[in-house]
Amino acid sequence: MINRCEVRQGKPYAPRAVEEFRFLPGVPAAVRALKSAGLLVVVVTNQPDIGNGLVSKSIVAAMHDKLRSALPVDDLRVCPHSQSAGCDCRKPKPGMLIDAARDLNIDLKRSFMVGDRSGDIVAGEAVGCYTLFIDRRYTEPRPKQPDQRVRSLPSAVKTILSLL
Repeated sequence: MINRCEVRQGKPYAPRAVEEFRFLPGVPAAVRALKSAGLLVVVVTNQPDIGNGLVSKSIVAAMHDKLRSALPVDDLRVCPHSQSAGCDCRKPKPGMLIDAARDLNIDLKRSFMVGDRSGDIVAGEAVGCYTLFIDRRYTEPRPKQPDQRVRSLPSAVKTILSLL
């Protein structure tokens, strides 16, 4: 998890305005550490609020511009579809991971998938990534068998760097 979200009744909700988009503590330094270690950093994100008409593509694009200007990411993939669209890109399907791997020549079996939702972990498992679940203690189902459970992105990065 990169940015703060609003949690209501145990469920996370993405920001809907650029001024609400704020990084969690330690995230910029953690991402820089990955880059310093020579790793590619690819962000894959479901943004169903676009497909559900709750936020415009331009607002999400502005948030992602803010992310790109502050963090050394190599790529950012977005699924803008609603939860019921049935697309191949929406996690837990691994479409965004497969496409990024093809476009950036990434060996997914030697890659890490970090996420705070079960769908992130399922997508990573589907393509053979080492999975790290950031347990934010949401009230939704947690993944059954991630490779690691951690409390934050900085903790996940510390684990990744120890495995290299």
